Amino acid sequence: MVEGSMTQGAGQDPVERTATLRDFRVPPYARVPVQGTPAEPPAAPADPTLHLGTRPAAYPEPVGFPEPPARPEAPVRPEPAAYSEPPARPEPAAYPEPTPHSEPAAYRETAAPAAHPAAGHTAAPVAAAPPAAPASPVVTAHAAAPHPGSGYPADFPEGYTPTERDLPVIQRGDTLQVPVTPAAAPAPAPTGDGPGPLFVVGDVHGYLDELVAALRAQGLVDENGGWAAGNARLWFLGDFTDRGPDGIGVIDLVMRLSAEAAAAGGYCKALMGNHELLLIGAKRFGDTPVNSGAGTATFQAAWLLNGGQKHDMDRLQDVHLQWMSRLDAVVSEDDHLLLHSDTTAYLEYGETIEDVNETVHEIIRRNDADEVWDLFRKFTKRFAFRDEGGPQAVQELLGTYGGSRIVHGHSPIPYLLGQVGTEDGEEESRPAVEGPHVYADGLAIAMDGGVTMAGKLLVVQLPLAD
Repeated sequence: MVEGSMTQGAGQDPVERTATLRDFRVPPYARVPVQGTPAEPPAAPADPTLHLGTRPAAYPEPVGFPEPPARPEAPVRPEPAAYSEPPARPEPAAYPEPTPHSEPAAYRETAAPAAHPAAGHTAAPVAAAPPAAPASPVVTAHAAAPHPGSGYPADFPEGYTPTERDLPVIQRGDTLQVPVTPAAAPAPAPTGDGPGPLFVVGDVHGYLDELVAALRAQGLVDENGGWAAGNARLWFLGDFTDRGPDGIGVIDLVMRLSAEAAAAGGYCKALMGNHELLLIGAKRFGDTPVNSGAGTATFQAAWLLNGGQKHDMDRLQDVHLQWMSRLDAVVSEDDHLLLHSDTTAYLEYGETIEDVNETVHEIIRRNDADEVWDLFRKFTKRFAFRDEGGPQAVQELLGTYGGSRIVHGHSPIPYLLGQVGTEDGEEESRPAVEGPHVYADGLAIAMDGGVTMAGKLLVVQLPLAD
């Protein structure tokens, strides 16, 4: 039996998805055609001098080449008679005078090179080719360029998270700047060049509507759910799916906000939770038996036991799996050590934050069911910072990875407080969660407000005002 399992929440119908970034790539039929057609450069003329237009007599029947006869008729353009026609001019005699300038031969020799100095007379067939055909493809040449978001993850700039959809770039002037709440140690308000205020989000577990409402309450998104916080920094502590009605919708939102925040000068990032590992395992390994330490288990069974929703699995795509697989397990922000689970198991994967994250990514890349299961099992442990040994456990993590406080999700605050909550939403059983829970001698901050048990989905700014 998997530790930390909870009652499965009722699923809801899947939300309608929007078109993905890949849907907007330029289709093959819209790309720019190769210039010229097989009919234009005829293979018949073997004499190369024909391209220079100097031997029209050598080919008395120029039926296949309409351009050469058109050249000699060029003198029609500079006809002096056209200029001397209007008799109303006061000095008609002055016009015949510049006859030397209208010499047909001189005009042809200067005008032809001016049109195509490098191509000679071969440019003439192109000019007389099907009219206006190149005009339309010239526009699509720009559209055929690869979209900056259509590459693989390695193509993205530092701090950018690939998105599922193509997104408009939000200019800084179009966003709402979130004011910085003064902390115990006041710092100057962030400017456009420095980092913005820092926010963290607890476990979401598929409750998309509650998440959007909580983000709006903090001024992080606008009424349409778009990024509205300028250069603010937002960290999700993991566990986006399972138990709630729309886990894939939550992932889609976080991925989209990552792109919008980066465009506005801030960022939106996320940590690896145990439910991300569970969903990856259920998709990759299904009913493959794994060594659970308590008998034979499977990712599929554990996922269902922990509130896995069929409609989330049906809508799960490779882009979601790739995004989850690259999430870090531990980060440090503004002297806060951010991680998902309240456990010291992170110490088993490296002595630095970089080592831990690289080890976790490598385990997922190796795609070994037993290794991924062991990682999931250790990230499912909880309550290491509670009770008497809690402060010491926190100090061990802080002493290894740095920081003055740990901020985590995973264990619902009602559990940490010994409260009993249900998922039926009855008022008398609703957990009394109004904000983060600070404990372990003030060294730990719990962020899972117990939204799955009718608690509260928490979005708060750090540092907390003491």
